[in-house]
Amino acid sequence: MCAKDAGDGENGPVVERPPAGSIPDAPGSYQFKDAQGRVVYVGKAKSLRARLNSYFGDPRHLPPRTAQMVETAATVEWIEVRNEVEALMLEYGLIKSHQPRFNVRLRDDKSYPFLAVTLGDEWPRARVMRGKKQKGTRYFGPYAHAYAIRETLDLLLRTFPVRTCSDNKLERHSRLGRPCLLYHIEKCAGPCVGEVKPDEYQRLVDDLVAFLDGTTEPVIQALESDMEAAAESLEFERAARLRDRLASVRRAVEKQQMVAERSEDFDVVGMADDELEASVQVFFVRKGRVVGRRGFVVDKVEDLSPGELVGRVLEGLYAEPTLGVPRQVLVPEEPDDPPLYEAWLTELRGGRVSVRVPQRGDKRGLQETVTRNAREEFNRHRLRRASDHNSRARALRELQEALGLPEAPLRIECYDMSHIQGTDYVGSMVVMEDGLPKKGDYRRFKVRDVPGNDDVAAMREVLTRRLSAYLAERSQPAPERQGRFSYPPQLLVVDGGKGQLAVAREVVEELGLDDEIPVAALAKRFEEVYVPGSADPVSIPRGSEALYLLQRLRDEAHRFAVGYHRLLREKRMTTSVLDGIPGLGPVRQKRLRAELGGVAAVKRASLDELRALPWLPDRVAQAVWDKIHTPGG
Repeated sequence: MCAKDAGDGENGPVVERPPAGSIPDAPGSYQFKDAQGRVVYVGKAKSLRARLNSYFGDPRHLPPRTAQMVETAATVEWIEVRNEVEALMLEYGLIKSHQPRFNVRLRDDKSYPFLAVTLGDEWPRARVMRGKKQKGTRYFGPYAHAYAIRETLDLLLRTFPVRTCSDNKLERHSRLGRPCLLYHIEKCAGPCVGEVKPDEYQRLVDDLVAFLDGTTEPVIQALESDMEAAAESLEFERAARLRDRLASVRRAVEKQQMVAERSEDFDVVGMADDELEASVQVFFVRKGRVVGRRGFVVDKVEDLSPGELVGRVLEGLYAEPTLGVPRQVLVPEEPDDPPLYEAWLTELRGGRVSVRVPQRGDKRGLQETVTRNAREEFNRHRLRRASDHNSRARALRELQEALGLPEAPLRIECYDMSHIQGTDYVGSMVVMEDGLPKKGDYRRFKVRDVPGNDDVAAMREVLTRRLSAYLAERSQPAPERQGRFSYPPQLLVVDGGKGQLAVAREVVEELGLDDEIPVAALAKRFEEVYVPGSADPVSIPRGSEALYLLQRLRDEAHRFAVGYHRLLREKRMTTSVLDGIPGLGPVRQKRLRAELGGVAAVKRASLDELRALPWLPDRVAQAVWDKIHTPGG
């Protein structure tokens, strides 16, 4: 292990560049630490020398969050290993141990339940389990809900009557010499009172594990064979019991969705993300059936490409694989270094593992289904945060502190522009009051005076019109105010960077509202917030409720602007050459198109043909012909 201390710069801790040649040109993991010795970032590298040197160039060329990490760090250390796979495993272990603030964090939305079989017990038990995994226990799932496990287990116990009771209950009935109710209803083989031999009970456990693992056909065939044999030997009660067990097994099989060939084992990863977080859903497929699913949220603290994000997800998913590592992992994007992750998973599994993006067929369809699940779960995750009153109050308080506002901004307005190559230029104004959308106050603006593609000029026009309307309404006596623009925002947010912020500041100053209405800008790329008078973005902690509120506000403004733009574009594209002709209203237009066979047929028609229509006045026929045959008509 090697380390290099760094000096303190004038503005706080700054990592010094290690001496030339002191960093090995070898695989390994590196750790940046702050002045108190806390690990703030852990990374891995094929070449420690090349990777660490990339941090010590011009800070202006580093991604913003990386530059912030380097500025926070005071020392850098590294650990050399033999190969890239060891570097990957070491990196994950260090991240798990230190939880660095600048590393991506995977957090489960909830603790998913598993169906567990305690193989390490003298009499193995089937049960629902959550939380930390235990040695000697085989896990199946995870399932979305505990009741789904209990329903499945209830169906299987008639065929595989293993115990589900606790160890204390097993011992109590063993002392009493009397079995519990489950034995009498044939959902337990009665190991507590010696009604089943150890080897026979172990065979039941093995069959249950094989069935849960996806090997269902042998169990069904054996039950069918036993049922037929019992019927032929006139053991009708036993045949009836076997029939009921067979029906229970078939219902349990139906609960496991068949998505591939019976011999296939693979996992499917789907993701939906924004600048701050990503939602991940995973379907576990064994023997062609979906046997479990898992979902978690990734806090994107690092500056990550889509491939790097996939890599981080794979690290978190398979560092402790509950259901083992399958032959194939299907992902929405290739990880940043596919051979590395395949080599690591191959080592974990002890056999070849491929990581690929499905391009066609059933697997592509399944990938899209999992991604759709991730997108829906992401929307639910964001809505849960938005609907919580305490979160909203905390967000407004954090905004007040971060932006230096005189009071919590109970009314916030956000503005966005939308166009395609300068056509159908529109602006949107969305409003949040007390942290919730107030859709009755949303407004749409059709930009009038901006030729071509100029978002800054369009923003100027929209803000001037909105705030001028506010001033006009404010000057009216209270009974005469219409209320459309009567209330000023306590925070005005524009979607964009410093250019949009500058024009917003100019507009409020020109209208004399700079002491009344604070302004801010939210840049899309790195979710950076800018305020007047500061060249650097305001430091709003990632993961804070304030940043989530601004992001939701910006996304809503963008959605509203795009919707209005699409409406205008569709209206323009459906405009007909027959529009605007005196005497030719919608009813006559529809009849004219129907009788002649469409607008193209109307254009080909002669003046005599138009006049020959008994229901169309000659003056209207003349107007139609003139409109069609006038240049530009």
